[in-house]
Amino acid sequence: MKSAVNKRENPIVIFDSGVGGLSIYQEIRQALPYAPVVYCSDIQGFPYGPKPEQEVIERTSLCLNALAEQFDPSLAVIACNTASTISLPRVREELDFPVVGVVPAIKTASEYSKKRCIGLLATPGTIARSYTDQLINDFAGDCQVIRVGSSELVQMAEQYLRGEPVSEHDLHRILAPFFTGEPVPDVVVLGCTHFPLLRTALQQVSADIHWIDSGSAIARRVVSLLEPVGLSAETISNNLFMHTGLDDQVSALIPALEKMGFVAVRSLPVGSNVVMTPPQMGERLA
Repeated sequence: MKSAVNKRENPIVIFDSGVGGLSIYQEIRQALPYAPVVYCSDIQGFPYGPKPEQEVIERTSLCLNALAEQFDPSLAVIACNTASTISLPRVREELDFPVVGVVPAIKTASEYSKKRCIGLLATPGTIARSYTDQLINDFAGDCQVIRVGSSELVQMAEQYLRGEPVSEHDLHRILAPFFTGEPVPDVVVLGCTHFPLLRTALQQVSADIHWIDSGSAIARRVVSLLEPVGLSAETISNNLFMHTGLDDQVSALIPALEKMGFVAVRSLPVGSNVVMTPPQMGERLA
C-alpha cells in the first residue's frame, strides 16, 4: 500500500458493488465531517458475491482506475468484503494512493464474546473463502464459529434503502441457523457492508445478540492516513454519489442519499473507449 498522503482536499473515494458501502461512508463522515467524499456504486456489476473471482478483480480495477482518473483521490476504500479479500493486491499495485480494504471483524468479535461462540453473517462467498478461514484461525481459534451465508439479505438491504419495508419473517428465517443449536452466539459479525444498514431490524428480531461490523475500524484507519495533512471546517464537503448502470436504478435512493449529505448523483461510464466528463460537484440531487 502507498502510505504517503499529501493531497489536502482531494476526495476520499468509497467503492462498493451496491449501497452496502454507505455504512462505511456514514462512519467516515462521522469521523471526518469536512472531508469530501465520492461514493461509487457499481450497480452495473452488482452483485459481486456470486461472480468468479477474476471477474470481480477486473471490475474493481476498472472502476477504481476510472475514479482515479476523474478525481485524483487522497485515498480509496473498497467497502465490499468480497472485492477487498481478492482485489486489494491488484489495485494497490495499480494506484498511486492508499487503498483501504474491509474484512469481517472476527478479531473484535472474539475479544467481545463471553460464550466463546460467535456468528458470522456474510455472503455465501465470504463465509467459504480461505481468507475467512485464516481470520478465524488467527483471531478466534478458541471459539465456535457459526457461519451463515445470505445473498438474500444483500438484496433486502438494497431494497430497504430504496424505501421498501424489511420482512421480519424473512429475517427470522435467515438468522435461524444461529439459534438451532447450543450454544447460541452472543456476538455476530456483520461480514458484508450491506448488513449494518439493517442493524435496527436485526436488533429487533434478536435482542440478545451483539452485532459487530468493521465500519468504525475502517474510519479510524482512514483518519490515521489523512492526519498528516489535516482537514478543517473550511473544507467544503461536496459529497458525490457516482454509479454505473442506468439512472433509473438510482432514483429510488435519492431520499436516503439526501439524508446522508450527498449533494449530487452522477453516472460513471466505464470502459476502454469511454471519454468521461468530470461532474460539477456543487450541483443538486436530481
